[in-house]
Amino acid sequence: MRIVSLLPSATEILFALGFDGEIVGVSHECDFPPQARSKRVVIHSRIPHEASPAEIDRLVREYVARGESVYAVDAQALEELAPDLIVTQDLCHVCAASPDDLGAALARFAERPEVLCLNPQDLGDVWRDILWVGEQTRRGRAAEALLEQIGERLALLEESVAQTSERPRVAFLEWLQPFYVGGHWVPEMIELAGGHDVLGRVHTPSFRVTLEDVVAAAPDLILISPCGYGAQQARDEYLSMAHPEEWNAIPAVQRGRVYALEANSYFSRPGPRLVTGIETLAGVFHLGVQVSEEAQRAAMRVSPQAVSARAASV
Repeated sequence: MRIVSLLPSATEILFALGFDGEIVGVSHECDFPPQARSKRVVIHSRIPHEASPAEIDRLVREYVARGESVYAVDAQALEELAPDLIVTQDLCHVCAASPDDLGAALARFAERPEVLCLNPQDLGDVWRDILWVGEQTRRGRAAEALLEQIGERLALLEESVAQTSERPRVAFLEWLQPFYVGGHWVPEMIELAGGHDVLGRVHTPSFRVTLEDVVAAAPDLILISPCGYGAQQARDEYLSMAHPEEWNAIPAVQRGRVYALEANSYFSRPGPRLVTGIETLAGVFHLGVQVSEEAQRAAMRVSPQAVSARAASV
């Protein structure tokens, strides 16, 4: 079987099921596991690489308003790879090529490959998609084994979280300029980690909020997790912003409980590593909960000293 994956989460699922050799094409954002980078890239972003966060937001909204994807499919590369199966999604046109774009590319094929289109809305859908990919690729047992491992980790975490008394109020910011809050599976992740999402809504796409909305929510913790960013990039962008006095009055800011997260690995992508993201949150929310080193590295505290130093330099 020759497989092309048009989204990073599907690539992670496929590699986890043992399709190292069968994957022949990926998207430009498929970077995990590392060997995914060795595969031929078949889609590219239409957003200029040097675009600012505000410019990215404007361009994305314009593409979406026109019903277009921010990605272009390389029809020639896809045809040359001659896949038997293409895995894509219809959840977010900001994350992968749209079905229309893919359909136009497949019009060149004499014999069309099978297309598996994922559309996860919550954690249950993410786990079911793993099983679905396993069934469609005849790796059902491997998919079941992977889900069993995820379930065992979640059960251990639930036991640890149950012994804690604090349930912090959390604001999860999926974009900073302007502010967007995480949706879909993110509120569930926060809940499983022992927190309460004060802005996000489960089963609902991320949506724009104002600074006043965040201030009024008075979160105990603020999580900086721009879609597609690493923790250091998220931290740097947050520190580059000018925050008004109202922002500094938020309990999370006053107490130095602002954290930048590895969104690109553990929160943005609906794949197996979401379980590590949940563990990361539990470690941030509750000092007594022990999590793996990988989960610890996924969060970076934005220290009050760094904020003060940035403010003094402006």
